[in-house]
Amino acid sequence: MASDQCPGKKSWPELVGVCGEIAAAKIEKENPNVDAIVKLQGTPVIQDYRCNRVWIWVNTHGVVSTVPHVG
Repeated sequence: MASDQCPGKKSWPELVGVCGEIAAAKIEKENPNVDAIVKLQGTPVIQDYRCNRVWIWVNTHGVVSTVPHVG
């Protein structure tokens, strides 16, 4: 499914460097269609594309390390 078919905000570059849990709350507030899931960078996850999911990749300090986006 293409990202242009997903409703609401799709990317949060402004959250890089923010605490993962704070980022998750902000993402779910700005796009109530998604579940924001915090994961340690490098953790294996399923690779299917979903409009209702945002992986939030954090470093060992719990800080967002890459731009969160729908998928």
